[in-house]
Amino acid sequence: MVAPLVEPADELTIDEVRRYSRHLIIPDVGMTGQKRLKNAKVLVIGAGGLGSPALLYLAAAGVGTLGIIDDDVVDESNLQRQIIHGQSDIDKPKALSAAESVAETNPYVKTIVHQERLDNDNVLDIFSQYDLILDGTDNFATRYLVNDAAVILGKPYVWGSIYRFEGQVSVFWAQEGPQYRDLYPEPPPPGMVPSCAEGGVLGVLCASIGSIMVTEAIKLITGIGDPLIGRLMVYDALEMRYTTLRVRRSPDTAPPTELMDDYVAFCGAVSEEAAEAAAGSTISVQTLDGWLKERADGGRDFALVDVREPNEYEINKIPGSVLIPKGDVLSGKAFEQLSQDKQVVLYCKSGVRSAEALAVLKGAGYSDAVHVGGGVSAWVDQIDPSQPAY
Repeated sequence: MVAPLVEPADELTIDEVRRYSRHLIIPDVGMTGQKRLKNAKVLVIGAGGLGSPALLYLAAAGVGTLGIIDDDVVDESNLQRQIIHGQSDIDKPKALSAAESVAETNPYVKTIVHQERLDNDNVLDIFSQYDLILDGTDNFATRYLVNDAAVILGKPYVWGSIYRFEGQVSVFWAQEGPQYRDLYPEPPPPGMVPSCAEGGVLGVLCASIGSIMVTEAIKLITGIGDPLIGRLMVYDALEMRYTTLRVRRSPDTAPPTELMDDYVAFCGAVSEEAAEAAAGSTISVQTLDGWLKERADGGRDFALVDVREPNEYEINKIPGSVLIPKGDVLSGKAFEQLSQDKQVVLYCKSGVRSAEALAVLKGAGYSDAVHVGGGVSAWVDQIDPSQPAY
């Protein structure tokens, strides 16, 4: 148990008492706890999969001020899990859409919209306005940025992560326990951990993990219970099993005293080998379209290889391609299907996995192999919009 994060507000109005009555009759929360919630200022990073349930439940709980930071717009593929948005919100800025839903959920909550991307230039200023941070972002660069800024400012934050059928939650507060860098001293190798956009996520998993994040936020604000400081909760939806692991401060991990210059470079979108392989060996979807027309006319001949997974290949594909998953390339199994007498053109969803596969092909002697920048996403967006995007 830790001390309450904020002082109580002076009072609750009659309408607020009516609204929060089910909280007020819980002895551990009561009038004082609800006043603390009213006085709290919480920033939610991202109005996406985890941010959606988190914002709605924070608002319903009566957190007085909610900050929402997101620079993205609502896409139809978001609606499978991002329940704070609806059909009419497609193409609307997520931060604005989320703020409208919060206002509908609880008109007594003040929202502050940060319609921008969190970065080195704004993170310290934005964080300083809030008592608590909730981080549900899906990339390592932002996670390390959030951690370092929170440590520098002495702010606690609740961290959540989801992938396919598994979720994780912890509370990081360097003054009371470990920081994120104690759990992950260094980011995983580039390409090792796919994002939700590449690997997918069960939509309802967002609600499971997002609600746990809000539970931790309420505990921190009101000073009740035992927060997940120094503990990592892992949830396996398929097995319906919760596992709690201990996280300890590492003597080799010093708390950061300043922000890093470049978090994206620190985490690396692709490995150095992939970046080197792709340099000078990346073609655009427009170039590929021209090559495919030449091939159809009996001219240029090449092997167009999709290195995604079979379930992705069923969603959309570039015509004339064959499916050889990246794992088969890395294991060497793909070489049974590829001839060095024919140029190989690789693509994936965005260009990251194909760059990694390209490095392997180059190392195996396929010197003229290339990959498609932007992958099938760019193809659908710029060449063939009749196909669905994902």
